[in-house]
Amino acid sequence: MLTVEELRELVDSGEIDTVLIAIVDMQGRLQGKRCAARYFLDEVLPHAAEGCNYLLAVDTEMNPVGGYAMSSWDTGYGDFVMKPDLATLRRVPWHEGTALVMCDIEWEGGEPVPASPRQILRRQLDRLAERGLRAYVGTELEFIVFDNTFEDAWNRGYRDLTPANQYNVDYSLLGTARIEPLLRAIRNHMTGAGLEVESAKGECNPGQHEIAFRFTEALATCDNHSIYKTGAKEIAAQQGRSLTFMAKYNEREGNSCHIHLSLRSADGEPVFAQGRGMSALMESFLAGQLVALRELTYFLAPNVNSYKRFVEGSFAPTAVAWGRDNRTCALRVVGHGPSLRFENRVPGGDVNPYLAVAALIAAGLHGVDDGLTLEEEFVGNAYASGRETVPTTLRDAADLLRGSVIAREAFGQDVVDHYLNAARVELAAYDSTVTDWERIRGFERL
Repeated sequence: MLTVEELRELVDSGEIDTVLIAIVDMQGRLQGKRCAARYFLDEVLPHAAEGCNYLLAVDTEMNPVGGYAMSSWDTGYGDFVMKPDLATLRRVPWHEGTALVMCDIEWEGGEPVPASPRQILRRQLDRLAERGLRAYVGTELEFIVFDNTFEDAWNRGYRDLTPANQYNVDYSLLGTARIEPLLRAIRNHMTGAGLEVESAKGECNPGQHEIAFRFTEALATCDNHSIYKTGAKEIAAQQGRSLTFMAKYNEREGNSCHIHLSLRSADGEPVFAQGRGMSALMESFLAGQLVALRELTYFLAPNVNSYKRFVEGSFAPTAVAWGRDNRTCALRVVGHGPSLRFENRVPGGDVNPYLAVAALIAAGLHGVDDGLTLEEEFVGNAYASGRETVPTTLRDAADLLRGSVIAREAFGQDVVDHYLNAARVELAAYDSTVTDWERIRGFERL
């Protein structure tokens, strides 16, 4: 991490010549500009920068789409302000002479843009702060590595790619050693960018791996998450490989993004544990997760493909249940004493972490404010429990969000409408697409 004065010294010495100014879009991706470092110091630092407000009103392929109140052809697609958050200033060691800073998005008058993912999370963190609480979060991202370049993968239509491993390498030191040069480069470069690496391990799907980072405060974790996703792809490309975080690449195990969350007091003391068990605060917070999970699932699973993960017996959850160290439940309580926390196992690798963490906080505060009582833990195989399940399609999740009082009260109707439109756009694109599956089944035999 860098202070402004350290950046000035590095620019003066010629070590840094480029500063990336980045925002997070609805899909959780980094968007922004590459600035000459001297221009950043002289102009962006005192005056901020601008970017087209269509960045929060496009689909995954960056097509401008209708239905958004904040940005459209009718409003002229004007600019919003990209204001650097200097607490996020850091080196980008996998690019020569480069630093990066995350930006908050504001309107020209200085008002925050409500639909900005970073602002949505900030609003929920402010609600916690009003109660003297802070959220600490860790995210666990899985990805699949291929020996093909991104360009080759594109030209192949992402078919017939060669995974970096040919078999299940879950916890295998031999299997992970096959691509250790890439994993090591990602780990070390992320350390150089201010992330604290814990470990790397293999996963079940051929070529699938996970790199875990130490938990920290919620906003920093989400910033690190987005920087890591972008950086991992860039580092893979530098080594002639590609990787994907999509939730379900094929019919085997999907890419998950389990989110761990705990709360602390304003002075940093853990508040989830009481004696050898959960505090009343944690019980109510967890009860809120159960009550709100289905209607807030959209913020955990925002794409059509997200819902392909939810298969029984796949380690992706289906049942709305909580259990102690039970990976068949959507909510898993783990840790002891100061490390006591819950893990939400619903999100996939395609999740926008800011929206997901904001949803978890909103759900928890609903439980606390309403004094909800936590049901008994589920013991056994939750897949076979017959309990209510998470939504199985994006359409169902959007319908549940549309009717959610919890979402409207926590985020505001304007934010809910903005993301309901994003769901509508995604569904319309999917519904109008003829897939390979349809061609294979129907070309000759129908």
